[in-house]
Amino acid sequence: MLTKNQLKLVRSLELKKNRKKEGLFVAEGPKVVGDLLRAGFVPHSIFMVQGSGFKVQGSSFLVTDDELRKLSFLQHPQEVLALFEIPSPGSLPFREGLGVGSLPSLLGGVGGRPLSIALDGIQDPGNLGTIIRIADWFGISTIYCSEDTADAYNPKVVQATMGSLAHINIVYCDLVALLQQYDGPIYGTLLDGNDIYQQELSQEGIIVMGNEGNGISQRVRPLITHKLLIPNFNKNSETAESLNVAIATAITCSEFRRR
Repeated sequence: MLTKNQLKLVRSLELKKNRKKEGLFVAEGPKVVGDLLRAGFVPHSIFMVQGSGFKVQGSSFLVTDDELRKLSFLQHPQEVLALFEIPSPGSLPFREGLGVGSLPSLLGGVGGRPLSIALDGIQDPGNLGTIIRIADWFGISTIYCSEDTADAYNPKVVQATMGSLAHINIVYCDLVALLQQYDGPIYGTLLDGNDIYQQELSQEGIIVMGNEGNGISQRVRPLITHKLLIPNFNKNSETAESLNVAIATAITCSEFRRR
């Protein structure tokens, strides 16, 4: 039976300040919860309906469909909801608040350095979650986030990743400081960039994606070494002004991997 304290705790985790205070975040659905468990995330408590077939060890609680609806942040709850411990700073898969002194080791050496993504002020949780999922699909294991990017533990972000949250190393840091110390190619999508379909692209480097409304910030733009443009093939004056940042990320990653 669900207690009032349990319900209060789960619902409080919608806010970032409470997630930080409790050191917990919410995940929902058998796939997302299962992927996080297999990736080594530590469960605090798991709530599931009778007959869900979801088998776990540790602190698990049977709840009714009505109780799960009260707990859930989804319009249509998915049989299981879990609270997981937020990994401590400096541990995988998430690293937060890294200082400038940590950046050289974080970036690693040039030789064999894999392709990664940097997010400059992404605000929408759905976009962040989708970008994490896109990175997973295209085999990009690290995403660097500016400190004003949405919180990866937001329930909407966790759900939008569809389990990819378990596979991606997300680093919150001073993005300007990181890019200043990076000696590989830094790509960015800009309106004054060169046609991405005509440019030579490397299999290492950092791809910078900017804010939904303002694009790449003025502080980051001077650090872009390779400006890219996803061309608009519709010459009609009434066409869309821009692409959604998650869609633009998918197109960009696809073109890098196609080469």
